[in-house]
Amino acid sequence: MGVAVASKFLAVGSVVPWAKAGVGAVATQAWANLSYGPNGLDLLEQGLPAEEVVHRLVDTDDNRDHRQFGVVDTHGNAAAWTGNACFKWAGHRSGNGYTCQGNILTSESVVAAIAESYEHSSGPFPERMLAALEAGLRQGGDSRGQQSAAIYVVKEKGSYGGYLDRYIDLRVDDHPTPIGELKKLLEMHRLYFGTTDHSNLTRAAGNVAKEIQETLRTLGYYHGEVDGVFDPATKEAFRKFCSIENFEERWRDDEFVDREILQFMRTRFGKP
Repeated sequence: MGVAVASKFLAVGSVVPWAKAGVGAVATQAWANLSYGPNGLDLLEQGLPAEEVVHRLVDTDDNRDHRQFGVVDTHGNAAAWTGNACFKWAGHRSGNGYTCQGNILTSESVVAAIAESYEHSSGPFPERMLAALEAGLRQGGDSRGQQSAAIYVVKEKGSYGGYLDRYIDLRVDDHPTPIGELKKLLEMHRLYFGTTDHSNLTRAAGNVAKEIQETLRTLGYYHGEVDGVFDPATKEAFRKFCSIENFEERWRDDEFVDREILQFMRTRFGKP
């Protein structure tokens, strides 16, 4: 689960998205009360459904009319609040497993487009959220323009190295086209931190091994013969290359290599 957001606001990713694996997600916006994030997650972790969490948070907030936020619990229940003092157009729409909301939008069609895009899309969850943001932008988006965007996705042991639940945490803090830039960052995240699909492996032998050896020798990692043998010296040079270029998650201690790394080597350093 997670949150994707875009706004004419500096570094919106530092304010809006909150989530915890196995618990739920909160997006707090408008005149944002940041305490809704951790407090909302605490209530969700106690077992309260999304709608009850919304009621609990606004009932103790004297400025509730200026707040807007959405909550999704671990069961897919969703609820949202748009205070009547939020700048127009402001509103929300909730469905099975999602809620989307916005304020200072060009029209209601922005939220409708976000919801419909998400409902009718397929594929990986992060890409679906960004596609929904793009759909809202095509309908006009924030009436003030664009500035920042962010995506925050959690899953158990989803972080780099598997230590935390912070699976994806990407932000574009100040850019004329932040959603487009965020898509680029997500593609980079897939490359650097994605796991290797077994169908995308190739044996490091023959011409493939020669290509690796030639590139590594040009870069100074390898000093042996270019003989097409993926021997211990070649493998160690390749391991060092992968570590320096941040491909630890894709490096393998066997005779196979990830085609994504090979393509990166060709694109970045040129095919020998």
